[in-house]
Amino acid sequence: MIWVLKVTLSSGAYATGDWEGVMEMDASTSLEELHLAIQKAVNFDNDHMYEFFTARTERSRKQEIFDLENAAMYEQTLADLFPLPDKLNLYYWFDYGDDWIFKVAKTRQSPSEPVPGVTYPRLRQETGAKPEQYPDGEE
Repeated sequence: MIWVLKVTLSSGAYATGDWEGVMEMDASTSLEELHLAIQKAVNFDNDHMYEFFTARTERSRKQEIFDLENAAMYEQTLADLFPLPDKLNLYYWFDYGDDWIFKVAKTRQSPSEPVPGVTYPRLRQETGAKPEQYPDGEE
């Protein structure tokens, strides 16, 4: 089944505005695949460590972390995570130095069958300007 997710930029060292993307992806998508889809959506280089975590807010101390150390990136799927426990959110944290944090939410839109000829995951819509990972050519 194809789910619709809303990915919202929460913060980042070079964040200068708001960005939000509406993405369609299969419920069997792993967190690793979600990471790659978000990277593609915002045109970031996949050149830093990252993790996903669930928490009440992005700054909450109590978090459940899904990262490369516990292999959860490859094993956890969207269907495993959603629906999230009450009052918890899913966050994607990329680049521990520049602290790009995105909130990932499953929309209330009903799941649908894949459309023939459509490649998933796909960015269906976006608002705001894409964040710039390395402003002024910094790398």
